[in-house]
Amino acid sequence: MLRWIGNALNSSVGKKIVMGLTGLLLVGFLVEHLHGNLKLYEGDGTGFNEYVEFLQGFGPLLVLAELGLVALFLCHIFLALRLTLENRQARKHRYAVRNNRGKESFGSVSMFATGALILGYLIKHLIDYRFADGFFDDPKGAVANTLSQPGNAVIYMIAAVVLGVHLSHGFRSAFQSIGASHPKLDAILDKAGIAVAVFFAVGFGSFPVYYLFFWSPSS
Repeated sequence: MLRWIGNALNSSVGKKIVMGLTGLLLVGFLVEHLHGNLKLYEGDGTGFNEYVEFLQGFGPLLVLAELGLVALFLCHIFLALRLTLENRQARKHRYAVRNNRGKESFGSVSMFATGALILGYLIKHLIDYRFADGFFDDPKGAVANTLSQPGNAVIYMIAAVVLGVHLSHGFRSAFQSIGASHPKLDAILDKAGIAVAVFFAVGFGSFPVYYLFFWSPSS
């Protein structure tokens, strides 16, 4: 089994399949993460506190899940780097680049850059919340305190847009990587990719907008 996995990761097709699968799993995580964050809008935000308390109740299982998520991120990042380097080495002839330009979009040509920005944002996000002193004592208060600060709010707004740009191509590319490609299906996936990108950009971007412009300490 391990030899089969190793052989798969040594091939370009195998790396693309694994990268596509890890990307879709990360999208699944984003769905649940956004679902949990939306509880900030429930009443006075106590729903979010209850959600965090619920997750904490899993104890060691939560830590195991977090480690699995870290492994998923690292695998996705590693394969992205490998495939980017391999693609650059394969494009030694200028005409090959020109022939592909018609299919390029801002999302596709900026995948490496947006991925790097998302990684940087993720580190900040963990520092702001997961590893912040006192976060688990009052989660909703910690979020409000962070996102009501203009500097932090702007960073989180930009991060939401960057995530949307990354997903505008990444979601569609993930299906292509695992072999789900057909002229009729491609058109649907192209539109779905844009819809997914807008959904997450607006969803995650709504929190800094709300806490910066509409929230008040008394609310």
